[in-house]
Order: sequence, then C-alpha cells, then structure tokens
Amino acid sequence: MNKKFQNVAVLIEFLAGSGLAIFFHLVLNYSQGAYIIFGTGLLLSFATYLIREEVERTRGTLLDQYNQAHEITFAVASIGDPECQTKAHEIVASTKRTLALLQQGCMPLDETEFYLEVTRCSDQTNRIIRTVDPLTTEWITRGSLVNLYQGNLRSLERGTKITRIFVTEFEDAASQDIQSILRGQFQDGVDIRIAYRRDLPVTSDMGGFEGNPSFNFTVHDDHIVTDVILQSSKYFGMKTKEPSLVGKYLHLFDLIEHVAHAVVLENDMVVPAIKANAVNQQKA
Repeated sequence: MNKKFQNVAVLIEFLAGSGLAIFFHLVLNYSQGAYIIFGTGLLLSFATYLIREEVERTRGTLLDQYNQAHEITFAVASIGDPECQTKAHEIVASTKRTLALLQQGCMPLDETEFYLEVTRCSDQTNRIIRTVDPLTTEWITRGSLVNLYQGNLRSLERGTKITRIFVTEFEDAASQDIQSILRGQFQDGVDIRIAYRRDLPVTSDMGGFEGNPSFNFTVHDDHIVTDVILQSSKYFGMKTKEPSLVGKYLHLFDLIEHVAHAVVLENDMVVPAIKANAVNQQKA
C-alpha cells in the first residue's frame, strides 16, 4: 500500500504540473512560461520520487538493523514461564561475559581447546616461555598436562628457554609425587622456581588486573598469553595477543618471580636454594 500511495502521489504531482502548464499555454497564451512550468514540475516530481524511494529504503534498512540488534531481547521477552525467563537471563548474562572477553581481544576456550592451544603455542615458541602453574600431581596423571609437557620438551630441544614458577603451599612441596615432578622437569632443563601462595602479590599490586588472577598462565615469546578463567564462565580459559594485556601478564609474572625461589637438586630432592644454603651453613 505504501508503494501504491507513493506512485499515486507522483502521478498527482505530474498531473498538477502538466495542468498548470496547459493553463498557461492555452488560457494565458504564455508558451514560454508553460514550458518552464512543465519542465520544473517534471523535475520536482522525479526528485520527490527519488527522495521517497531513498527514505523507504533507509527505513527498511534501519528496521532490519533494529530487529537484529534486539532479536535476543524480543526472544527473551516472549518467554512466558517465570523459570524459563530466569534461565534465559542467566544465558544472556553468560553471553555478555563472553562478548566482553572478545571485545578485549581474548579468545575464550573450553578445557580441551585450552590445553591444545597451550601445547600448540609451545610448539611454535622459539625464544622463551614464561609460565606460572599450580604444583599438583596432575602433571603426571592427567593426559592433557602430560601432552603439554611433551610440547615443552620439544621446545627445549629447539633451544627455547622455559621458566616455570610452580605455585604451591609450603608443606606440599616435600611429598614424593611432587618431588618426582620437580626433579623430572629440573633435570630436563626447565628453569624451575617455587612460589608459596602466602607470598603471592595481592590484587592491588597487580597493575590493572580485575578480580583474582588464576596464577595459571603462560606467556609465549612475550606476545601470546594463555590463561585459565577463574570468574564464573562456561569457558575454561582464554588466549590473547592484545599488546596491553600481554604487558599486564608480563608485569604480573615479574611480580610473582620476585617472590619465587630458585631451586637446587640436593640429596635427590628439589629444594629452594635459600633453604639448601641455610642447611649447608648449619652443617658447616
């Protein structure tokens, strides 16, 4: 109907201009004015037709964009059941958190994707890997971490330097399984450090980090970061190349490295170097 009204309006404008031109030509006997009026009316009719077409096309485009932008809102609003409404709002909130990660330049990953991506990045690293990891027995029992460490070994063979800061509780570092992990990586050539949770920096000292950091992240060649997501999310971790975020993680690594202890192998046990020196001084 809109289109028909537009066509009728153009026809009326054309007839009005033509009628006025005929009046000037036949009644007033003013041919020159008649031609001018007819030409001007014809141009005005054509111009208004094009303007209406453009307005209608723009209106249609804006309506499509509006409907697309509010598609989720309309879908949620059409849900009648209160419990389903609550679930829908939870899904929307989770989606917003995911979109916030993407806006920051972070690629969200589920658990399998995360460890696969960390292993892939390890295989592609040529210079240095800086990593902070929790010290657990999963390093020898969990397949994804075993495969990740195999990627580390391949990096070491290419001449890549790996600095790994293990985060643990003070009393856990002496267990047999943990010592087996520390001893194996130390002998393989990984630069092992130990940081106790009680010594880790607080959030206010971390320079821009919001919430509690995972203390489970890796920086590859100072330009790719993989990190575990602690906040409530359906994703396990994320990957980013955003320079500003990579800089924050490098700063966080430096803070953790500052409170971490270098280690030595003594009596088949990996112990903090400061502790080994104290024991040797007591013996002397």
